[in-house]
Amino acid sequence: MRRLASVRLGSVQHDEGEEQSTGPVGAAPPPQAQTSRMWHVTLSVAGAETPLADIRRALEHLAHDHPFLLTSRYANDHAEIRYWEEASNLHDAAAVALRLWGEHRGSAGLPPWEIVGLEVIGRDTYHQRVAEGYGPPPAAPIGVHPF
Repeated sequence: MRRLASVRLGSVQHDEGEEQSTGPVGAAPPPQAQTSRMWHVTLSVAGAETPLADIRRALEHLAHDHPFLLTSRYANDHAEIRYWEEASNLHDAAAVALRLWGEHRGSAGLPPWEIVGLEVIGRDTYHQRVAEGYGPPPAAPIGVHPF
């Protein structure tokens, strides 16, 4: 694994040049510091061509079972699902997102496509991107729509 030479693991540089230990990078914060945060998730899947009516029906079923889904867009060989996930950190939000398609494939009738893209960003980053005009537009209209 490559590490940046200017970044020391487990320390934070303060203005006066003093360092304060923060523990290993990636370590979970102490239990009292754990709080839930909102993460905007965009999950992209793709695979063999499937009839559009089947894809729409499956995505609508997924949205009905999991009302947290904001919007889904689909074509006959790919789809994109956007939603907000509540989790204590990015790793947890990404783990849930990576399981979503496979765990609901049977119950929602989703096609056997593979995940080809995943973006998980914090709420502040999402709103900053939208405000600056280069992020995804807010999910409107909410629901399942063709590309």
